[in-house]
Amino acid sequence: MMLYSTSKEGEMLHQWRYLFAAFAAAALLLTGCAPQIVTITVTAPPETVVVTATPSPSPTAAPPEPKVLTVCLVGEPDTLYLYGGSRMAATRHVMEALYDGPIDHLNYTYQPVILQKVPSIADGDAVTRTVRVREGDRVVDAAGKVLTLMEGVLVYPTGCYAEECAVEFEGEPLWMERMEVTFALREDVAWADGEPLTAADSVFAFQVASDLATPGSRYLVERTARYRALDQWRVKWVGLPGFVTPTYFLNFFAPLPHHQLEGRSPAELLLADETRRYPLGWGPFIVEEWVQGDHVTLSRNPHYFRAAEGLPYLDQVVFKFTSGAPEVIARLLSGECDIGTQDAEFGPFMPLLVQTEQHGLLEVVSATNNGWEHIDFGIDPVPDYRRADFFGDVRVRQAIVQCIDRQAIVDEVIYGRSVVPDSYLPPEHPLYAGDDLVHWNYDPMAGRALLEEVGWLDEDEDGVREAHRVQGVRSGTRFEVTLLTSSDNVIGQQVARIVKANLADCGIRVNLETRPSWEFFADGPEGPLFGRRFDLAETTWWFDDVPPCEHYMSSEIPDKGRWYGGNPTGYSNPDYDAVCQAALRALPGTPEHEEYHRQAQVIFSEELPAIPLFLWLRVALARPGVLNFALDSTAQSELWNIEMLDLR
Repeated sequence: MMLYSTSKEGEMLHQWRYLFAAFAAAALLLTGCAPQIVTITVTAPPETVVVTATPSPSPTAAPPEPKVLTVCLVGEPDTLYLYGGSRMAATRHVMEALYDGPIDHLNYTYQPVILQKVPSIADGDAVTRTVRVREGDRVVDAAGKVLTLMEGVLVYPTGCYAEECAVEFEGEPLWMERMEVTFALREDVAWADGEPLTAADSVFAFQVASDLATPGSRYLVERTARYRALDQWRVKWVGLPGFVTPTYFLNFFAPLPHHQLEGRSPAELLLADETRRYPLGWGPFIVEEWVQGDHVTLSRNPHYFRAAEGLPYLDQVVFKFTSGAPEVIARLLSGECDIGTQDAEFGPFMPLLVQTEQHGLLEVVSATNNGWEHIDFGIDPVPDYRRADFFGDVRVRQAIVQCIDRQAIVDEVIYGRSVVPDSYLPPEHPLYAGDDLVHWNYDPMAGRALLEEVGWLDEDEDGVREAHRVQGVRSGTRFEVTLLTSSDNVIGQQVARIVKANLADCGIRVNLETRPSWEFFADGPEGPLFGRRFDLAETTWWFDDVPPCEHYMSSEIPDKGRWYGGNPTGYSNPDYDAVCQAALRALPGTPEHEEYHRQAQVIFSEELPAIPLFLWLRVALARPGVLNFALDSTAQSELWNIEMLDLR
C-alpha cells in the first residue's frame, strides 16, 4: 500500500515513484526472497511523504516451455496394435515412439534394444541341431514349404543345403537339421503402466500371432515348432526341421502386455481401443490424444527404461495427418510441422527443395537405400536375337565402365547425395569387400585404349568405331548398340542421356529406347530384359541384408522353361557360381559367410557383368532447429531414434 499527498506537489511525487521502485528492488535483493514490510521515507519539499510498501516475494523462474515436435505424416494410421497387420508407413512412424525395438535394423546390421544381445551362432545362443524325423512329422521341404513328411517329399538331410544333395523321403526315418535360438530380455524394461516386461509377454504375443484371427504374415509362426519361456527373462525359439534361416536372430515375437490383455481373444484384441488407439507400449512415448482425421499427440512415458539418461528429450510429439508431399512441404515452410517423413516421396520436388535448403528454410535429410541402379550388359542374348558379340570380351566391359562418368551422374541426377559403389552392395554394408574390389575411375583415355587393344578402331574417322579382327565379330561391324530403359523411370532416362554422351566420346554410338515397365520386366521370351533381347539395360535391383550375388549365377540365366531367372545378362563363370553358392549356404556370423561373399564381389568387380551406377535415396525434410534427426539406410522409419530428437 502507498500513502501520498494529493496537493499540487503531486507531479514531483510522480517522479519519485521510480526512485521508490529502485529502492524496493534493492531491498528485495539485499533481504532475499522472504516477504517483509519495507518502509521508506522520501523527503520532497515542501512536505514529507511517507511511503509504506509490502513487496511481493521474488518471482520464481517460469518453467521452460514444453518441447513439442510436430511430424507431418502422409495419411492416418489404421491401427497402433503391434499385431494388427498394418502395412501403412504412418503406422510405422508412430509405432517407433511407442515400441522401442525390440531389435533395430540400422545400416544393414541388427542391434538389440530391449534384448541383452542379438543371438549368434558364434556366441552359442543360436545352434543348429541334428534331429531324427519320421513320417507324419511337420518339416520344411527343399522348396521351403511347410508340410507333413510323407513318401516322395524332397528334403535336405543333415549337412545338405542345395538342390543337388536333396533326397526324397522313402518312409524310413532320416536325420535333418533344425535351429534353436535363445533370446534374453533386458531386466530393466517396463510397460508404460510400470509393470515389468518379461518373457511371458513375448510368449503371450506368440500365442496371439499363432491364432488364425490375427492378420499379417504367418511365415515365422508356421515354421516354429516351439516358443517358450525358460525363465522370467529368456525365451527359446525352436524351428521345424529343415528350416535353417540366415535371419534366425529375428525369430523373436515382439511382446504384448500379458497382464493387461490376458483373457481377451485375438479377435477381440483387433477391435479394442486399448490395442488399436491407446496401446500399452514400452517406448519413450505414450498416446495422449487421437483426433481422428487430424492428429495424434504423444507424451513422455514416465516408465521408459532409458529415462535415467534424460530420454526422451522431447515432452510431446504431435503427428499431423496430411494428403501428400505438396501439403507436407507447405506445412513445413509455414512452420506448422518440423519434420516431413520420407513416404511423402519428395523426389519430384527435389529441385525446389534443394533451393529452399540453400536459403536456409528447410533441411533435406537423405540416406542411400537398398535400391541399386546399374546397367546390365547383354553378354549372352538368346540365339534368335541376332547381334554382334559386343560384350563377350571382358576388356570391352572394362573399357565402357571407364568411359562413363558415374560421379557426374550422381552429381546431376541425385544432387551429389549418393555414392558410386564398386559392387552390388553399398559401401556401408558390413559385407562390402572394400579395398579388395577393383575400382574403375572415370578414365576415357584408358577406355579408348582398351577398345583399340580389342580391335575396335575408328579408321574412317566418322566418330563410331568398327571391328577390326575382333574375335567373333564380322570385320567392319560398327559399335552401335541400344540402351533400354523403363519409360516409368524419369531419372533412368536422364542417366541414359548422360551415358549416351559419354560413350559417344569413346566412339560408341548408343540409341535410347524406352518401354513401359510392364513390358520391360515381363517374363521371357516376350519381355526384352528377361527374354535376353537387349544390348544394354538400365535397371534397379532391390536387395535385403543378404548380398544378391545370385543375380549373376549361371543357374539364374532366364531360358526356355525358366524365363523368370534373375540373371538376364547371360554372364556365366564357374568360379563365381561356386563362391556365390557357398556364400548363400553359409550362415551369417560365420567366417565362411563373410569370405565367400567377399570373393564373389571381387570377381564381379573384375569381370563386370553390370555397371554399378549409384544407390537410390530415401529423403525426408526437417526445419532448421531440429536436432539429431538422421536417416538410416535400413531403418523402418526415420524416427528410429525418436527418443534422441530435440529442438534448438
